[in-house]
Amino acid sequence: MDWSQAQKELTDSLVALYGEREAAVITDWVMEALSGRRRLERLLMRTEPLSPEVLEMYHEYRDQLLANRPVQYVLGESWFAGMRFFVDERVLIPRPETEELVEWVVKDVSQAAGAPGGLLDVGTGSGCIGITLARRLPGVAVHAADLSSDALDVARRNAVDLEASVTFHQLDFLDSKSRVGVPAVRWLVSNPPYVPLAEKGSMDPHVVGSEPALALFVPDGDALIFYRALGEFARERLTGGGALFAEIHEERGAAVRELLLQLGARDVIVRKDLQGKDRMIKAVW
Repeated sequence: MDWSQAQKELTDSLVALYGEREAAVITDWVMEALSGRRRLERLLMRTEPLSPEVLEMYHEYRDQLLANRPVQYVLGESWFAGMRFFVDERVLIPRPETEELVEWVVKDVSQAAGAPGGLLDVGTGSGCIGITLARRLPGVAVHAADLSSDALDVARRNAVDLEASVTFHQLDFLDSKSRVGVPAVRWLVSNPPYVPLAEKGSMDPHVVGSEPALALFVPDGDALIFYRALGEFARERLTGGGALFAEIHEERGAAVRELLLQLGARDVIVRKDLQGKDRMIKAVW
């Protein structure tokens, strides 16, 4: 099998699961990982046969993808803010809309007056938010927290690989006593779990079957549970001029805004993502 044949076979086999466009994107990602070359460079090797070792790896990747394992977990990598993060089933796969949240934070923090202050990333997972902010905002002391020790292992690995200075904390942020273990900060950032369990059945199988439920779902009866904890922490522990930035469910922007106002926020902004969906919120105390 040559490279052209491998690319066609993999794309064709993935169309039923992902559709033509996404199947082509996933295939290109796999081909680049297998060859170490980008698409234009691979045109020069279209008719070259895959070595036995590469062919074996190709078949392994293909079988995992056909079993609904996300390509990021298959390859052990996900790109975020121009950086390659290691990921596996212990952490959520970073999303493009989270990059938009990070850009909002970077812009606001960079323009803030006074001493830099500290920043806390709640539910850090792979560390993509905290690590990116630590690299983009070198004057800010960045802390990151997660309940999962497995997730923190991944985040620490990424911090080392990407040479980012982040202080990690293992704690249950929903427990007010546990929150005492992190310092007061000026900025609070989070992409918390916000999908009600009732929506699980409508989600893609490769998401539900692979990504950690702990990072995705909240009880149907209290979909705002994490925003309440974030708002309580912000009210009690944010230093002067501080703000909370968080990702939100596209259908709950108004509800999260009202909750944060009830918790003492004096100014709350809901922002749409590039798809036109309410996806981010900023609250100032």
